[in-house]
Amino acid sequence: MKDFHHALKIVEELCIGCSKCMNICPTHAIRVRDGKAKLMNNRCIDCGECFRVCPVSAIIIEQDDFADIFNYKHRIALIPAVFTAQFPSKYSLTDIYSALHELGFTDVFEVEHGVHILREEVKKQINDPDSLKPLISTFCPAIVRLIQVQFPSLVHNLILLMPPLDISALYFKKSLADQGVKEEDIGIFYFTQCAAKIAAIKSPAEKEQSPITGVINMDSAFNKVYQHLEQKIHNGGSLEETQDKLSPDAILWGLTTGETEHYSGRRIAIDGVHNVIGFLEKLENEENAGFQFIELRACDESCAGGVLALENRFLTAERMRNRAKKAQNQAENAFSVRINDYRRELAELIKIGDIKPRSMMKLDEDMSEAMRKMKLIRQIIQMLPMVDCGACGSPGCYALAEDIVQGRGMMENCIFVQRRYELKGMLKNKDAIELMKRIWGKDKFESKQS
Repeated sequence: MKDFHHALKIVEELCIGCSKCMNICPTHAIRVRDGKAKLMNNRCIDCGECFRVCPVSAIIIEQDDFADIFNYKHRIALIPAVFTAQFPSKYSLTDIYSALHELGFTDVFEVEHGVHILREEVKKQINDPDSLKPLISTFCPAIVRLIQVQFPSLVHNLILLMPPLDISALYFKKSLADQGVKEEDIGIFYFTQCAAKIAAIKSPAEKEQSPITGVINMDSAFNKVYQHLEQKIHNGGSLEETQDKLSPDAILWGLTTGETEHYSGRRIAIDGVHNVIGFLEKLENEENAGFQFIELRACDESCAGGVLALENRFLTAERMRNRAKKAQNQAENAFSVRINDYRRELAELIKIGDIKPRSMMKLDEDMSEAMRKMKLIRQIIQMLPMVDCGACGSPGCYALAEDIVQGRGMMENCIFVQRRYELKGMLKNKDAIELMKRIWGKDKFESKQS
């Protein structure tokens, strides 16, 4: 199984080893060694919580070069509704579309046009008595990876259907191909509000290749469009009206409860990755039985709270809800006329293959060796203080025990064990200091005074 692609990158030269990222990471995917944060690729779900808390911007999120769009004759900007909600009310949807065209895109399309196709297919699965319940949404790629690595027993509950983003991308590829356009002339670029979507595009969980050509981070895309709009207003530029209208439910799809509102049976929507983990722990232990459908989003306020969104998440959500109210006069099932022509064909194409478990708790491929390591972890835990102070460079005592068993750490990394060894004459003070230097870096033990 190929490795996960990660959009989050740690710039070692900038990292000060403060451990804020290590302590916030929901999957314990970060350690501090040699005074620098280190990412454990098999645990990271690209939720971006570390990106939020880094005080020195040492954690970055990759993106493709905006200039890459000009490598294609047909340049499509796939934008989520949350992107247009970043802009102040003085700019209309038409303004934003017009600016994107003038910046070089030949077409602009909101990803939520794929919502209506997905929604009907999900309803079929909910109403199917033979489908495994509860059905868990695959809208949020950080949640899909979370389930793969931390709750592998629940991967079979994931809905094996593409999210609206991929559906809209597939539509453009199919429609342009039907017009005789060569595939190499089509560039589909998604404006993303989160790292997890970049990771999912570069390394899909269930398929070989995404229909998306490239990704542009929402913060940089916003700045580029906003500057263009400001200049355009100053110069008195003209605007062009968009013909593709989103229905109210499509506009709200990216917010918390955006999915659950449209399904029957017992259902629940949870946002915030730590809240999601708490819920899934109970679900895995069969404490939350009886749900038909579960919507899980890694960010507070869902996509409005994405780490690459610039606007306050509550203001973003308010703008989206206001837009939905204005769209109420449209028919309940209204969506882009263009994508509607491909509705039946897309309903078949959006089915995906099985999503495989990638348990981060797997200690060894050999079952007997894994059992031996598990027994050893339990023995080590008995010798650790269980205070989860993080001074060992691991996010907690259990994580340190696992690191020791896997050859990534030592008992002496624990400062409590160090003091114990010193009292017994098994470790000298200078050796204990050297151990701490290996974890936190030499400069933290040097005087800052001249």
